[in-house]
Amino acid sequence: MRLPDLRPEDLDPDQRVLYDDIVGGPRSTGPQHFALTTADGALTGPFGVMVHGPALGRPLQELGSAVRYATGLTDRVREIAILAVAAATGSVFEQHAHERVGRAVGLTDVELVALAEGRFTTDDAVEASAYALCRRLLDDRSRLTGEEYADLAGVLGTTTITELVVLVGYYRTLAQLLDVFDVDVPD
Repeated sequence: MRLPDLRPEDLDPDQRVLYDDIVGGPRSTGPQHFALTTADGALTGPFGVMVHGPALGRPLQELGSAVRYATGLTDRVREIAILAVAAATGSVFEQHAHERVGRAVGLTDVELVALAEGRFTTDDAVEASAYALCRRLLDDRSRLTGEEYADLAGVLGTTTITELVVLVGYYRTLAQLLDVFDVDVPD
């Protein structure tokens, strides 16, 4: 990583508040599918970048927490969408982290490979429509015709469409942070 790892004892007060929000929030409860911190306490992945700029890192992690834990998306739809972003952006960290979460919410190895290769299919209409919308957004084809929008809204509803658009934007932002600061999968 191009930024130094910041251990808890290295943090200024604003950084410490953000750190505590991340390690004490919903990401730290329940089963841990990937490590939030290194052995010496530094944050991993995008969180290790966010802590360097807490004025933006705090609202960014709050948005991510809302996307992960406060939407109406099913766990499978959420992970399908996140893994679609990871594949489209080549985000190794997000692929690493969310394949584990995906398995935990019922995605099969075959589905995970298909998502990684950008060729996911399913007979579930909601999952298929969610994936199709994510792919459109990731291919920079977000302008929908009236008919396309009506078809998506008929299957997903407007709230789910909104949640997916925000999810894709959030995870694209994380992928860019990870790329710029050369963040890899933790040991």
